[in-house]
Amino acid sequence: QVLLVESGGGLVQAGGSLRLSCVASGRALGSHGMGWFRQAPGKEREFVGAITASGESLYYADYVKGRFTVSRDSAKKTVYLDMNSLTPEDTAVYYCAAHIGGIYYDISSYGAWGQGTQVTVSS
Repeated sequence: QVLLVESGGGLVQAGGSLRLSCVASGRALGSHGMGWFRQAPGKEREFVGAITASGESLYYADYVKGRFTVSRDSAKKTVYLDMNSLTPEDTAVYYCAAHIGGIYYDISSYGAWGQGTQVTVSS
């Protein structure tokens, strides 16, 4: 089992920045790659970015365009999503999830989803 706890969401003005955190605990701690997804009202949950268990490889959705960065700490207990130049289109509930095998861009490759944290970007 992998248990995930997210934090860092909130209200931010367009052009601002936020850092989201996801702490992983439980069985197999530190053995999974981690992904970030988001879901806006009326839309499908979509891939944002991911990092391998070792932290050596990163994966990003095309729409990120250098604005977002995924990282994890040296102890591999926490994964971060640093978001810059935020726009109202980034408003969504953001989720972290543990990679359980397969293609990192594919939502079916993840399990043990966190509860989500709301990010709201005002214009």
